Amino acid sequence: MKRIFIILFYNTYYPLRNALRRLWLGAGRGLLFCWAILVALRYRYARKPVDVGLGPLPMINNVYHKKALERYGYSARTFTVDVFSITDQFDFIARRHLRSWWSKKFLYASMFRYAVKNFRCLYMYFDGGILGWHAPAWKYEAWLYRLARVKTVIMPYGGDIQDFTRSTNLLFKNAMSSDYPKHRFSRQRISRKIDQWTLNADHIISGCDWVEYLYHWDTLMLAHFSIDTERWKPVEIVPPELQGENRPLRILHAPNHRHQKGSKHFIRAVEELKAEGLNIELVIVQKVPNEEIRRMIGTVDLVADQLIIGWYAMFSLEAMSLGKPVLCYLRKEFEELYIGHGLVEAGEIPIINSNPFTVKERIREWYHRRNELPELGRRSREFVLKHHSLDHVGGVFDRINRSIGVQPPKNV
Repeated sequence: MKRIFIILFYNTYYPLRNALRRLWLGAGRGLLFCWAILVALRYRYARKPVDVGLGPLPMINNVYHKKALERYGYSARTFTVDVFSITDQFDFIARRHLRSWWSKKFLYASMFRYAVKNFRCLYMYFDGGILGWHAPAWKYEAWLYRLARVKTVIMPYGGDIQDFTRSTNLLFKNAMSSDYPKHRFSRQRISRKIDQWTLNADHIISGCDWVEYLYHWDTLMLAHFSIDTERWKPVEIVPPELQGENRPLRILHAPNHRHQKGSKHFIRAVEELKAEGLNIELVIVQKVPNEEIRRMIGTVDLVADQLIIGWYAMFSLEAMSLGKPVLCYLRKEFEELYIGHGLVEAGEIPIINSNPFTVKERIREWYHRRNELPELGRRSREFVLKHHSLDHVGGVFDRINRSIGVQPPKNV
């Protein structure tokens, strides 16, 4: 009898509980969507005090993009729900202002109201804005911004558009399977969001290796990354680590994702070269603040970025801006695209192009050409000044904004 009671309990209680839970969640999501429509209508004709909002992901790119926009007279504000370990230099961090349990539960909804109330235009990523984490509201997020008369400029950063059925990079697929095995469960949602924003955003920016995952863009850049070249400039005093006649060749590697960066290939190459008698030191750091990374770049001869993805990103730009040469993999088809589009000249990118099969020889080559590294570092900084400075990227953003009807105040 007891056994029968237990069977009946499990066959009735849990299905009923799950059904009620789905009903409750469905009702909550429906109410959220209705509320978002009312908020969008409420601020549709309201005067929005800030030209551009950048968020809600805590990307360090947004900090630099804000400075780039301000160079051209736009008011800009960065906002996020929470922060990563790299930096917390954002104008509005929701978790520091909304601390109650109720506020946390509806934090993203509160941020949606904040965005449509304050910004004429939003610069966001393909995983969406504030409602990007709520179903089914995210499916109509672009429409809600349009209802609120907020323009949207959408750009990728990586994981937001990496549907690997669209990629031919087998090494990268393998690395992602190791670093993020659960990423495969997001593929369909990523694909739907690419479609959603590609068809409904006011403007799409692409570049980097992102072109492999997207099927349309309005503006093509080498990458939308910008950097404050005054803050990231070469040190005038030679640090102790770079002094001495018999010192080792120092290489810095700072992987946030070891498989994607090809860390094991850097490590193996250096170990094999050291076994041959070459005096090399590989410095590996992870999860350190951006200020510490800047200090450490100044203490090395070379910076090792990645050997898998196929293009450079922020870590390379930080090193190059500081006048340090970079080891990084540049896929031939990407380079040909940007040369063909007129964004860069053949041979202009001063990166030591390396992949898992050539990195050992590249390090060996530049070990014996160590006296040429300062000149390569100088060219690296010139490249960043030309293609990724606040003035250059701000100019691109200015043209984009004007094309969608967002202009800075006339008195600027």
